[in-house]
Amino acid sequence: MENDIFKALSDPSRRKLLDLLHASDGQTLIALCEPLDMSRFGVMKHLKILEEAGLIITRKVGREKLHYLNSVPIRQIYERWVSKYAEPWVMGLISLQNELERETKMEMKPSHVNRIAIKATPEQVWEALTDPIKTSKFWFNCAIRSTWKVDQPFELWNGEEKKAEGIILEIEPPNKLVMSWRFISFPGTERDTPSRLTWEIGSHAELHGVTLVTVVHDEFEQAASTAKILENGLPVVLSGMKTLLETGEVLASE
Repeated sequence: MENDIFKALSDPSRRKLLDLLHASDGQTLIALCEPLDMSRFGVMKHLKILEEAGLIITRKVGREKLHYLNSVPIRQIYERWVSKYAEPWVMGLISLQNELERETKMEMKPSHVNRIAIKATPEQVWEALTDPIKTSKFWFNCAIRSTWKVDQPFELWNGEEKKAEGIILEIEPPNKLVMSWRFISFPGTERDTPSRLTWEIGSHAELHGVTLVTVVHDEFEQAASTAKILENGLPVVLSGMKTLLETGEVLASE
């Protein structure tokens, strides 16, 4: 899989497409063709390679097919190849860059989509997502608490500090979980209204014993700080879940 990712990233046109989706996620084929000096067929070929490498995700919205950047594989490459000693400096620079971008760019993305393949059953993924003992091992040391019933609250706790809260909007174990989301203790999120997280969990169509986990964050038009935190944090959460379920270990960066 890593070879597919490196191959996909080797072409400048494909890197340009990823840059375009990073700048404005959820674009149509027509919109992505405009900045590139190539035929529509050529852009489609590049998008197909990126999708096969897991770097983008496509979703049907009405009659349109939208393309979303999936940053989880890039995060996994980062964890595998970037020096652990360099990480604090790199993350500091990334945080600075994100803050500058947030201050200069006011247009919000309609949604963020992340996807990861995990060698586990949907039931095992569901247990990892809803068991506070397990979530504390991959969700930045936070334990999730809820009765897991529609219209009932959930909370995310780090020790004695509540980090986030929301309401269960829809629940279909082990395949779907929809929740509202609001940060409690992160600076800059005080005025953010609740946004929405949708977890879609299903068996891989072609790989036996593999589950695809897709997380969609949307309805954050009045939650700019929350959107930025989750855009950076959810790939780490998904990578940590994969590591825990496949190896029993936790990410070293946590």
